[in-house]
Amino acid sequence: MALGFTPSVEIYGANAALLNQRLISWEHIDAAGLESDQLTLVLDLEGLAGLPTLGGNIGLRVGYLESGLVDKGQFKVTRLTPTLFPLRLTLVATAAPFSAKDETGFKQRRTASHGPTTLGALFRELVARHGFSPRVDPALAMIRIAHVDQSNETDMGFITRLAGKYKVIAKPVNELYVLARPGQVKSLSGKVLPDVRLSVTSDNRPGDHAFISAVLEETARTQNQGCKTTFWDAAACVMREVKTGLAPYKTLRQTQPSEEEAKAVGEGEVRKMLREKYKVKVSCPGDPRLSAEGLLVLDDTWPDFMRGRWSIDKVTASGKREDSYRCLIEASGLDPKADAKA
Repeated sequence: MALGFTPSVEIYGANAALLNQRLISWEHIDAAGLESDQLTLVLDLEGLAGLPTLGGNIGLRVGYLESGLVDKGQFKVTRLTPTLFPLRLTLVATAAPFSAKDETGFKQRRTASHGPTTLGALFRELVARHGFSPRVDPALAMIRIAHVDQSNETDMGFITRLAGKYKVIAKPVNELYVLARPGQVKSLSGKVLPDVRLSVTSDNRPGDHAFISAVLEETARTQNQGCKTTFWDAAACVMREVKTGLAPYKTLRQTQPSEEEAKAVGEGEVRKMLREKYKVKVSCPGDPRLSAEGLLVLDDTWPDFMRGRWSIDKVTASGKREDSYRCLIEASGLDPKADAKA
């Protein structure tokens, strides 16, 4: 796909005409983890009488005039920050379902006990009360939960804590709420993500339109390949240990209520450790195909120790109307060197 050279951005939805007319710069954060996707717009207020009333839902389309625009989704306006000298307005919108009225009590703190149940059933119960359509990875749906307490937490906070325990992702995507393993959120939400291939030009230098820079990290804390978890065997009145993965093992301190939960927590931790062994940060020309949960392919134009397929954790895209469009990619992988040889 040829991307073109003339950046273009379009805001649609509430107050679209004013936003497009007054837009100075924009930033879109697309995250794969528990962080909500966010859109930030900086608007020029010079010459306007009074502060405009901006709210509701807005959407972002971005790309190049030569190749067309890609819809990056819709966001709810959550914060307006005016500044003086220069006279500007910063508008922040988030994909998370926050609203001032909070009709369904999404931000209301609750205390409740749950179980015995399954992770899928509990997730569906929590999100359905707020009008979302739940989407659950079948591999996660039947994880058994003997007992769990929601202690003065919002439903979203409770869901986030459960997701953290099993090292999975729980994320609102428009009218859906998705519970999935890393790398599966967008596929469960029905969005097809193409692999994005990235090449380094022969004359790669700062200031050039196609300039690319990158940093590779191998984290020392992720050298463990296995996990030890414990659970209380009530029948035998003894603490037992479950091993997942291979030595060397990381020991988790929190005791689980059952062998099944201990195994599920350990498997989630092992997947997380392997996924995060290598990390890469890439700054490159803007590409609307880049998306969290997608795959980045660094081809043979890259040094051999960076080549291969990387799972995209976060994309921060930013630009000015027809001036610039850049992406900062944060991605992780098991072993790019081994993958490149495959």
